[in-house]
Amino acid sequence: MAADTLTSSEFIRHHLTNLTFGRHADGHWAMAHSAEEAKEMGFWAVHVDTLFWSILLGALFLFYFTGVAKKVTSGVPGKMQNFVEWIVEFIDESVRGSFRGENPLVAPLALTIFVWVFLMNAMDLIPVDLIPWVLGFMGIHFQKVVPSTDPNTTFAMAIGVFLLTLFYSIKIKGFGGFAAELTMQPFESKNPIIKILMLPANFFLEFVSLVAKPISLSLRLFGNMYAGEMIFILIALMYTAGPVMTVFGWSLHLVWAIFHILIITLQAFIFMTLTIVYLDMAHHKH
Repeated sequence: MAADTLTSSEFIRHHLTNLTFGRHADGHWAMAHSAEEAKEMGFWAVHVDTLFWSILLGALFLFYFTGVAKKVTSGVPGKMQNFVEWIVEFIDESVRGSFRGENPLVAPLALTIFVWVFLMNAMDLIPVDLIPWVLGFMGIHFQKVVPSTDPNTTFAMAIGVFLLTLFYSIKIKGFGGFAAELTMQPFESKNPIIKILMLPANFFLEFVSLVAKPISLSLRLFGNMYAGEMIFILIALMYTAGPVMTVFGWSLHLVWAIFHILIITLQAFIFMTLTIVYLDMAHHKH
């Protein structure tokens, strides 16, 4: 295992470094071979492992659900159809309970977010050294297999939700209605002069609230999954501290993995629910 040849700090740093492709200091484009090289690549560097695993898991979701949809039957359903129908009904009830408008996009979006985020989070249950060890024989130096521990992933999804929120806010309320929503509350007055004086304060408060939505949405998922991954890495270090600590580490690993199943499911549900709520607010005329 990697911990056998690295110090504890090097082991942790190694598992928290993405497989990065970008431009080196001398101008050529290639993979980074150290965390320092990855940092020097700057903004245009690409986290190859994050893209690979997120796209692979998304394709797995589409392949599985599409396959079930093509074979769906009105008779006695099989286990796969029962499982997919249970998830779809669960999402449908969540949307009906939180979304009061009419938009055929919301339910499929909620389903996609929940399953995709759950699959990305579930990669955290794979032993931290397993996939990096396998890919190490192919000359791949770094490998983070949990896309939701990369803030680029969580911010990208949150920004996508934020843009949809802005789009429907303007579409449903009109540009004037959306602008009024940002400037006419929370402080209100029937006096036109006071109303004008309150515009800057109202805009500041509402703008902060608006921008806080994608930031909180992304950081909540990233923070929880990053912390969970860090705990798994620290537990993995116990395997190199002797047989007693190895046995204790296995027990601790099992307990944390079982508890982590709740966390990965809850984080996927929260991300989905907040998306539905934000879109409901965009469709609701104040």
